[in-house]
Amino acid sequence: MIRSFVAGLALCVGLSGAAVAAPAVAPKEGEFVVRDFKFGSGETLPELRLHYTTLGEPKRDAQGKVTNAVMVLHGTGGSGKQFLSPQFADELLVPGGLLDPAKWYVILPDGVGHGKSSKPSDGLRARFPHYDYDDMVAAQHRLLVEGLKVDRLQLLMGTSMGCMHAFVWGETYPGFAEKLAPFACQPVAIAGRNRMWRKMTMDAIKADPAWNGGDYAQQPQQGLRTATDFLIIAGASALPMQLALPTREATDKALEADFTRRIAGLDANDLLYQVDASRTYDPSAGLEKIEVPVLWINSADDFINPPELGIAEREVKRLKRGEFVLLPASEKTKGHGSHTWAVLWKDRLKVFLGQ
Repeated sequence: MIRSFVAGLALCVGLSGAAVAAPAVAPKEGEFVVRDFKFGSGETLPELRLHYTTLGEPKRDAQGKVTNAVMVLHGTGGSGKQFLSPQFADELLVPGGLLDPAKWYVILPDGVGHGKSSKPSDGLRARFPHYDYDDMVAAQHRLLVEGLKVDRLQLLMGTSMGCMHAFVWGETYPGFAEKLAPFACQPVAIAGRNRMWRKMTMDAIKADPAWNGGDYAQQPQQGLRTATDFLIIAGASALPMQLALPTREATDKALEADFTRRIAGLDANDLLYQVDASRTYDPSAGLEKIEVPVLWINSADDFINPPELGIAEREVKRLKRGEFVLLPASEKTKGHGSHTWAVLWKDRLKVFLGQ
C-alpha cells in the first residue's frame, strides 16, 4: 500500500516517490481518454484520463492479437513509474530478466486517482467521483482493450493495492490474464486493524480545519502530518528499522527527513480518495471463479497483512491453482514494501512463469 520509507535507508515500504533508475529499454509514456466514464457510485466523468508507461513492443499473432503483454499494478499513492526503481527494474526489466522488455510488452498504468491519471487535484477536488477498486479495474480493462488493443495478458502482477486489484481482475474478467501474481494483500474485506489505520488516516485529514471540506486554500498541513505518520508506521518493518535506526537521535532525524520528502507535492484530497477507494473491496465470495495459476506472496513482517491472522492459508485453498508463499521476516525484508524488492521473490516468480 505504501511504497518508500526513510531517505537513504533503502527500506522501501510505502506511499510516495522512490528513486527511479534508467531501465535497459527506454520507457514510453502515453494517455488514453475514456469518454463519459460511469463510476459504480453513479457519478460520471466526461473525460477520464488514463496515463500509462510501457516498455518493449507488442508482438502479434496471425490474427493480430498481442501475445506478450504483461501488466504490473502499483499500490496506493504510487504510479506505474514506481516499477522503474532499481529494486524492481534492475532485477526484472533488464536483458535476460524475467520481464525483459526485449521479450515482453510491459504495461505500467497509473490507476484512477494516481500519478498522471485523472484525480481530484486536477481541479474537481472533493467533487471528483468517489471511485473504488472496481472502478479502477474497469478503467484498466478499458485502457487495455480499447486503448492498447490488448485482449490477453500473459501475466498480471500487482503489489499492495495492485495485489487487491489482481484478485478483482481474476473474478471480474476470468481468464483475461493467463497467470496472476498478487503480492502483499489479502482477498477479504478490509476490516480490523487494516481498516482502522486507514480510517485514522482519513479522519486526520478531515479533522484539520484547513481541510475545509476539501475546498482548501492551502494544504491542511496538520492533517497531512498525522496521515503521513500513520503511513510510515503501516509500511515499516521492525527489524531492519531497528538495525538502521539504533538511537533516538537517528530515528528522530530520519523521521523528519522522510516526512519532509513525502509532504512535498502531497495533495490531501488525492490521498483521502486513494485510501478511501478500498472501502468496498471484498473478493472473498468469488475466489472459486479464479481458475488460472496464482502466485500469491506476502511477507511475515507486513503490518498491513499480518500473517498471524491466518487469512491467506485459509483462502488459498479456495483457489483452484493457487500457491501462497510467506516470506520469513529478516533484516533483508522490507515489511509491506517487500512486494517491490524483486531480489526477495524473483526466484519464486521464475518458477511460476516457467510452469
